[in-house]
Amino acid sequence: MLSIKPRFTKEPKYQHGQVNKTAVLFCNLGTPEAPTAKALRRYLAEFLSDSRVVEIPKLLWLLILHGIILRVRPSKSAKKYASIWTPEGSPLKVWTKAQAEGLELEFRQQSLNNEPVIVRYAMRYGQPSIDSQLTQLKSEGVTRVLLLPAYPQYSATTTASLFDSVFAWGFKSRLLPEFRFINHYHDHPAYIEALALQVESHWNTKGRGQKLLMSFHGIPERSLLLGDPYHCECHKTARLLAERLQLNKSEYIVTFQSRFGRAKWLEPYTEPTAKSLAEQGTTSIDVICPGFTSDCLETLEEIGMEVRDTFLNAGGKEFNYIPCLNGSKQWLKALATIAQQHMQGWPGSESNNEQERLISKQNAIALGAKE
Repeated sequence: MLSIKPRFTKEPKYQHGQVNKTAVLFCNLGTPEAPTAKALRRYLAEFLSDSRVVEIPKLLWLLILHGIILRVRPSKSAKKYASIWTPEGSPLKVWTKAQAEGLELEFRQQSLNNEPVIVRYAMRYGQPSIDSQLTQLKSEGVTRVLLLPAYPQYSATTTASLFDSVFAWGFKSRLLPEFRFINHYHDHPAYIEALALQVESHWNTKGRGQKLLMSFHGIPERSLLLGDPYHCECHKTARLLAERLQLNKSEYIVTFQSRFGRAKWLEPYTEPTAKSLAEQGTTSIDVICPGFTSDCLETLEEIGMEVRDTFLNAGGKEFNYIPCLNGSKQWLKALATIAQQHMQGWPGSESNNEQERLISKQNAIALGAKE
């Protein structure tokens, strides 16, 4: 029976007594490098080729993807991306980078004389890739890595795919760092508080609509039936946020957006719900997307433009999109809290660094004596 052997990449030379370094890799979904059909084709080819994202027979799907979708969709998507592109680039990439830098600053301010935790960001699809960032961290002597997804709610289509990418990188590496993975933080008090403050800040400056729509990214209903916890976790986030905002059940609605293809996805869908509310006499609504931690195409264009137009054209008078957490101070503090809880006992996350360095030094001396 044949066995597959990993092809190891070139590695930095192992150093006896090397001081342990800890890093957080903050991972988001990804984005094209430019709002062009060429860039979208490359990005969508990588994204939609992931078997975690599209769970139909691989050969059949690749024929559809390369024979139809990648011939038609890139130019349409490029126009949408162009409508939200900034001078700095893709909003999702801009905010993800800013969050990683803000999180590292939080760690530096808390670490005092300890060696600070390194924070980098990566994209599951696109650049900088998880593979390249892990390789870079390893070259810098990082021995422990916490994988922190930008997705608060777990789904096999997103979170598990991130883990797949890490495992694929590990298959090519001889000396692996110690890994820890955060599955979800959909009900973490710090995350809920950051969301609540984002809503309250909006209400304080722009007033409050008659309804609050909490729109989450959709996934196929089949995923729910096969055991994916995403649907349940979205509803729990919504319930906890509503309780924190002291909303009753008639004052908010949970919906799902970004449906792709003809299969049935999680319901109710966001755009038809907004249209129905307007037709039934609701004149003002606020929309927040709790599952997105950075503003992106799905929030700025799909919600802020498409759903907005649908609501207003159906008779609504006032539509307000509440921005994602982006670079809010409360969110950066929440990220630090969540990460630190998962790094218990690791150097750089607590006050045991000096002791760790002393132990490493003593080990190095002992090893040197033996050799």
